Amino acid sequence: MPVEMENPVRLHRRVSLLFARVMLSVLMLGVVIATGAAQDYPTRPLNIVVPFTAGGPNDVAARLYAEGLRKHLGQPVVIENRPGAGGVPAIEAMMQGEGDGYTLLAGGIAPLVLIPPVQNVRYDIEKDFVPLGLLWLSPQVLAVNPKLGIKTLAEFIAYAKAHPGKLTVGSAGIGTVTHLANELLKREAGIEFNHVPYRSTANSLTDLLGGHIDTIFGDVALLKPHAESGAVNVLAITATERSILLPDLKTTIELGLPAVQTSVWFGAMVSSRAPAAVVQKLKETTLAVQKDPDYVAGLAKYGVKISATGPDGFAKFLHDEAERWRPIVQSIPQQN
Repeated sequence: MPVEMENPVRLHRRVSLLFARVMLSVLMLGVVIATGAAQDYPTRPLNIVVPFTAGGPNDVAARLYAEGLRKHLGQPVVIENRPGAGGVPAIEAMMQGEGDGYTLLAGGIAPLVLIPPVQNVRYDIEKDFVPLGLLWLSPQVLAVNPKLGIKTLAEFIAYAKAHPGKLTVGSAGIGTVTHLANELLKREAGIEFNHVPYRSTANSLTDLLGGHIDTIFGDVALLKPHAESGAVNVLAITATERSILLPDLKTTIELGLPAVQTSVWFGAMVSSRAPAAVVQKLKETTLAVQKDPDYVAGLAKYGVKISATGPDGFAKFLHDEAERWRPIVQSIPQQN
């Protein structure tokens, strides 16, 4: 007997339906596996990339955050210091990683906000990373080697005007907030000096203490012990109010230079390629760390106080900082 062939249209529909069912099963299995992995996350140690040398404010902020993560997630957290070029290479290298949520970034104002508008970088902060929370916010202090005999900001400006181009001023590198503070001071005070970029503020401080350069802008907590010992003279703080660490130090607003306002900040971020459930868990954990009394007390030792605004607050902060600084950094020479 001849074999009756099935209608081609009906056969096509049956095959399509079977394929659709198989694909749906595969997708559902993938969702189950991913959900289970996210619920178990983390199952191994995490890494935090710090784009600067050990010992500076970025490193301190990352280590306080790492301890908070360890406490709340139950896994060790390893700090990876990758200094150089304002932090850009470290972030670009991180872009080549797995993006599975096990490597976080303790990013700062320089590589996230100040450098991208004036330098080609291979990352887009808004597209390639997800903000988790602000970790650190601290104004800058202008410090000079006491051998200069300068004890006030007015004396510093007068000396610079009398000796144009003679003073050597260190920074954490081209495009960093310390470089920006230098340039704002030059512009607002109408003075000239030689900019000497370093790999970090800690490196520039070493040379300031050794008498190899004349002055730097640095984090208030970093300079406090050296100011108290007389190893440096502190002249002003770039803030709207005085610091509890150096309460007698006047602000640049009090001293007639209100435009010289710069703060160093760092925040936690994760790759946007990380699973959504993992990202959500990191957001919730970071907010818990921000509210943790041990973390708050750890920051207070450095005169730092931040609001526990979580990922949404940090995302808005990032946007506002980018809008604020873009026209300023584009108007300031980046190489000098």
